[in-house]
This record gives sequence, C-alpha cells and structure tokens, in this order.
Amino acid sequence: MQIENNIKTDKRPVSIILSKTIKTGIIKSNLIPMFSGLTLSLYTYKISLSEKLPEIFFALIGSILVMGAAGAFNNLYDRDIDSIMERTKNRPTVTGEIKPKTVLWLGIFMMIFGVIILGFTTSLAALLGFLGLFFYIVPYTMWSKRRTVYNTEVGSIGGAMPPLIGWSAVYPDITHPAVLGLFVTSVIWQMPHFYAIAIRKNDEYKAAKVPMLPVIKGVKRTYIQTNIYLIILIGTSLLFISLSLGIMLVSLILGVIWLVLSVYGYKKMDSEKWAKSMFIYSLIHMTILFSTVIIYSLIGVIFNI
Repeated sequence: MQIENNIKTDKRPVSIILSKTIKTGIIKSNLIPMFSGLTLSLYTYKISLSEKLPEIFFALIGSILVMGAAGAFNNLYDRDIDSIMERTKNRPTVTGEIKPKTVLWLGIFMMIFGVIILGFTTSLAALLGFLGLFFYIVPYTMWSKRRTVYNTEVGSIGGAMPPLIGWSAVYPDITHPAVLGLFVTSVIWQMPHFYAIAIRKNDEYKAAKVPMLPVIKGVKRTYIQTNIYLIILIGTSLLFISLSLGIMLVSLILGVIWLVLSVYGYKKMDSEKWAKSMFIYSLIHMTILFSTVIIYSLIGVIFNI
C-alpha cells in the first residue's frame, strides 16, 4: 500500500506508528463520553437499541475517524514542540517514522470520511463532529496553545464535543438539560485534568515555551483556579436532576470528593504528588460518571423503565 511506502518500518511496526500518529489512546477515552451521550439520548426519548443500530454503528466509526484526524493534524502541527518535550519526543511525526505529507493526507482522509459517516446519522452530528475537529485544530492547536495561558479553556470546547455527537446521532436536538450537563461537565473537567499534567510536566512545557497556567502563573494560582473549576463542576451536577436524581448524586459526590482531595492533598503533599493524585482522580471521575450514565441509560432502554 502507498501509505506503507511513506512509513519507515525499521523501528516500530506500521500499526504502532499509525496508532501513535492518530492517538488511539485518546480516541478510546473519548468514546466513553460519546456513548454516554448516545445511550442517554436513547433513554431520554424512549428509543430502542434495535431501532437505532445503524446510527450507533455510524456514530462509532465516524467519531473514531474524526478523532483520529484531530490527533493526526495535532501531531503534524506540533512537531517542533513535541521534539522538545520528553513525553512526546518519540511520536512518529517527531522521529521521522512517518512523513509529514502522509500525516496530512491521513488526517484529510479521516476528516472527510468521518464527517460523511456521521452525516448518515443526522446532519447535526456531522456538523458537531466537524466543529469539534475545527476547534481542536485551529483555535487551540494553531493559536491559543502557543499564545495564551487560557489555552486549556479554549481547547476544552473541542474536547467536550463527543457527548454532543453521540446524543445528536440519535436525536438532533442538543438543548435538553441532560446533554448540556454532559457537555458542561466535559468542558469543566478538562481544566483540573490538564492543569495536573502541566504541573507534572512543568519543566518540559517551559522548555517548549508553551504558556501553560503553572508555567506562567505558578502552582499556587493553578491550585486556586483548579478549585474554582471544581466548585463549578459540583454545581453542574444539578443539570442532571431533570433526568435522574441518582446520576445527579453520583456527579455531585464525585465532584465533592475531587474538591476535598484537592484541598487536603495540597496541604499534605508536595506539588508533584498533589498533581499526580489529581490526575489519577480525574480519570477515575470521568470513568465512573460516564460509565454510570451509560449503564443507567442502557438499563432504562432495555427494560423500558
């Protein structure tokens, strides 16, 4: 195949190189919020799984392609930064294991077919898929990431699109408080999560001249801003009350635990350990909350509750 001719295979298998290029790890983690939006939409509008099997399949494939395109474009554009940072210096776009032109065409191919396939569900899902990709690449990767301390906030919009895509693939209306709850939660979640990464990799971001909050404003300011977002995250739980008291309580409890961990941990740990604990809990928070939504919704759909 032509693509294989543009990939050096003397170091790592082609499958690994492609996986690193499109960031399959991020794709997998973002499919959980996507499915939470999709299953919640099925439950909210009392739609059976069998009725929407084609839409579920197209939402899955389309989302994977659009997310993969975002990863490819991001890796292509950030080669200079990635070559400086320890955690990204082995990406195929940095090591030369894959040619930039190949990455560009791979991203274009995945973007076009991803949006088209999402269009087989609803036009709104296709639009949201494209907007998520656009926000991640242009306002975030190409502009704010290198210019402003609020780059994480800008990037959070694109990163929070998966639940909207999943919901709209089933029902093309994203004004319901439940899906807004998923979206806002996804937006706010990203700040404490990425602030923790930025503290742990502070020296690397500083060397690469990426204006992350801890690099420019310091750890204490990052701690304060983290807590502000966690308080907002706790308040966001109320958006779920119109759908389920149980989901609201799960979201509320998870948010309170995160805030307590932040305040207590900051007093008892050094900044590195505090950031590590915050990062680990952010993954636990996302997994439990969105898995709860998926399980709750599926039970409601299957048993017609």
